[in-house]
Amino acid sequence: MSNTDEQTGRSADVSYSKKIMRDVFSRLGAKLGLAWISIIAFVAIFAPFLANSHPLLLSIKGEVSSPALRFLSSGDVTVLGVFICVVVLYFLRLSFSKSLAALAIVGGGIALLSTIWVNPPQLTVYEQYRVNEIAERYDWVIRAPIPYSAKDYIRDQGDTGLEAPLNADQRIHLMGTEENGADVLSRMIHASRIALAIGFIATGIAMFIGVILGGMMGYFSGRVDMLGMRLVEIFEAVPTLFLLLIFVAFFERSLYMMMVIIGITGWPGYARYVRAEFLRLRQQEFVQAAIVCGLPLRSILFRHMLPNGMAPILVAASFGVASAILAEATLSFLGLGLVDNPSWGQMLNQSVQSSTFNWWMAAFPGGAIFLTVFAYNLIGESMRDAIDPHFKRKS
Repeated sequence: MSNTDEQTGRSADVSYSKKIMRDVFSRLGAKLGLAWISIIAFVAIFAPFLANSHPLLLSIKGEVSSPALRFLSSGDVTVLGVFICVVVLYFLRLSFSKSLAALAIVGGGIALLSTIWVNPPQLTVYEQYRVNEIAERYDWVIRAPIPYSAKDYIRDQGDTGLEAPLNADQRIHLMGTEENGADVLSRMIHASRIALAIGFIATGIAMFIGVILGGMMGYFSGRVDMLGMRLVEIFEAVPTLFLLLIFVAFFERSLYMMMVIIGITGWPGYARYVRAEFLRLRQQEFVQAAIVCGLPLRSILFRHMLPNGMAPILVAASFGVASAILAEATLSFLGLGLVDNPSWGQMLNQSVQSSTFNWWMAAFPGGAIFLTVFAYNLIGESMRDAIDPHFKRKS
């Protein structure tokens, strides 16, 4: 067989989705966006080991212990467990649907078990480690690269408060401190979890609802399509930000509530994309053949039609993640976001609360929000260029 035939055979073996992904990440914008998202994901996953007042390891009279592991929350364990599961599934090389199902089952099991079994001490005294280390009660101690937790307000040192980066004499704060004395870099690291969680989970909820309803509208058309489109128009008329403001004003501020509201109000866009794709695909020969063969409806919709219509949905999803992050940041900037956990929008709000403008409280969280949203937009633009022939660059 000639080299040309071999190359043709290899290209035929590559699926359409792999070709699209290869085209997407051959572009500079997508590479830069993926690099930034990867950094944020790494920081979010290993946040307890990157920024923590609890030592990673310490030795007292020859006995070695790990306070950082002992104080891991159920959320920390869940995130680490899901990450390990993703790595294992990557090396197993399963199909996308099987990997997704396995990740959902294993991730749900890890979350349930960690909620039941992981019980960190309720009382947290960050100062004890610094006091004991100064008193030389430890044989040795290994600390995290940023030796401050997000909620460590350094109460053992009375001169804490707003400090510019590298301004303290006895402490090193690379990004300064906030109004209560907590390290900004540590809070930035832990806040990255909020950004990633609300982006992916809210978008996942919206995609799940939109794909099901949009698929039904596009496949059945007629009355189902008409009723579905009226429902889409109703939800499109609901202002997401004002709905979030109403809920946080009358109910407890919860990250899960924000995710659900953003997801429930964000599905119409995905439903429109899926509807349009299914209206086009239902006339294709492979779909008609599946119907004639008597395959069940869910197999026709989600096994044969959906994989061939996912490309525009993924483009919309990349922009949807960015929109969800912006919605949470806007809410937190208005002072109506999360209370207990740090977020980039909440930190941005603190830059204008005092009598003077604190540039480091605006520059670092604001820059993180801008770069994250910009990265998702770069990936979305690259996907659109790779999928839509009207936007493809001429070779």
